[in-house]
Amino acid sequence: MAYERKRNKGESPKLDMTPMIDVVFQLLIFFVVTIKQEDILSKLSAARPAPDSNANPSKQPDLITIIVAPQGFVFNGRLVSKDELDRKVERYSKLSKTAMIVIKCTADSPHGLLVQSLDICSKHGMTNLSIFSI
Repeated sequence: MAYERKRNKGESPKLDMTPMIDVVFQLLIFFVVTIKQEDILSKLSAARPAPDSNANPSKQPDLITIIVAPQGFVFNGRLVSKDELDRKVERYSKLSKTAMIVIKCTADSPHGLLVQSLDICSKHGMTNLSIFSI
């Protein structure tokens, strides 16, 4: 006589997806953290636009450097007062609003002088700023 298996008429078994999702996210984080930037950039084929041949490179001002020191401001290698800094930034802003301004702060410079230099740049519409500590 053959043995008949009884079938369970209740609920079907459920598979818990939470551990599988956790493992997938851990693998994703692992690969994002371990991938090298060079690997990504070497695989991308981005067509860059050619430089404008009609642009006049002599019109663009050089890099503007402002050093915020305890004794005041150093503008492109020369010690200046706040009013002189204001006039010089205003003169450069008339040439180009997108000129690159690098603001370097010494370790012992007062925070207020940094804020004053940022206010001066903002007042004249200079928006391309980089701030470093030296």
